[in-house]
Amino acid sequence: MLAIAATLLCNGCSGGAKKTAGGAGVPILAAKVVVTNVPVQIQPEPVGHVMAYSTVTVRSQIGGILSEVHFKEGDEVKSNAPLFTIDPRATQAALEHDKAQLENATAQFNRDQKLFEAKIESQDQFDVSKANRDTLAATVQSDELNLSFTEIRAPVDGVAGSLQAYAGNIVKAPDDTLLTINQIHPIYVTFAVPEQYLPEIQKQMNDRTLKVQVAYENMTVRPPQGELTFVNNAVDETTGTIQLKATFPNDNNALWPGQFVQVVLTLSELTNAIVVPSQAIQTGQNGQFVYVVKPDQTAEERPVTIGITYEGETVVQKGLAAGETVVTDGQLRLKPGTKVNIKSSIEAASSSSTS
Repeated sequence: MLAIAATLLCNGCSGGAKKTAGGAGVPILAAKVVVTNVPVQIQPEPVGHVMAYSTVTVRSQIGGILSEVHFKEGDEVKSNAPLFTIDPRATQAALEHDKAQLENATAQFNRDQKLFEAKIESQDQFDVSKANRDTLAATVQSDELNLSFTEIRAPVDGVAGSLQAYAGNIVKAPDDTLLTINQIHPIYVTFAVPEQYLPEIQKQMNDRTLKVQVAYENMTVRPPQGELTFVNNAVDETTGTIQLKATFPNDNNALWPGQFVQVVLTLSELTNAIVVPSQAIQTGQNGQFVYVVKPDQTAEERPVTIGITYEGETVVQKGLAAGETVVTDGQLRLKPGTKVNIKSSIEAASSSSTS
């Protein structure tokens, strides 16, 4: 029995030695250090408010009965397109009446002019005749203008809002609002950034156009791209921010007045920056560090100086060189000199660590 027990013990020791000898090190995920261009953006991203490029309130310039509406609420309307028709009959009748009066006054003036030239008529009589003709001529011009006002046309391209008056309503000019049109091609996004960014924004705007991108929840189209076009002339003393405005073409109507959006303002671009996945950066008592995989497949703890972060990638200003390999997952099991085994996925690393 003692011999059997000794044999089993030896076999157990042999099996354990094989497992240790055959182990390939701590399973990790890793990534290469790369060189790329990284945009410098304002962080955190400010919240913006979408505004119409212009908002026009449509009113009638003459009173009367609203006889026709030529569009539907929410339609996109073109500049000079007909919107409303005011019943023109009363205005037309006034025009015809005043035209007849003008014709008679003109004939009378012509007779008075001949008499005045023949020194038969006095200067006063001639002046009265001329004033009567001129007054009626001005009245006819006013009637013709009023007749043109019976056709109300769109002053700008835009989207029609809700109707404030319907066919059959009596319109009082100029008090009654008929419609509001929002111009959305192009469109504005306003947002505020901390005043500390103002000097850099002004500096960069002197050299080039600053790009602005916006996004919002459940967006189904590519994030709209615009340009910074306005910097307010004063810092808000209450919030310590400066108001900015960006202009977007908005050709696909992705932006709508009143929306709230996340705004990304790109100030500049870092060229040939050393970049690693952000999850490779660890924080210790002495600051940030990464684990570098050495050629002999052991881990080296390397202190680093980091810069900005962009889309899950962090710029490393000091401590790494392009082409090196850094650990991106599994750092908790590492210490300097630990043997590592690079896996191709988190699942593979997890299965290896539990086996």
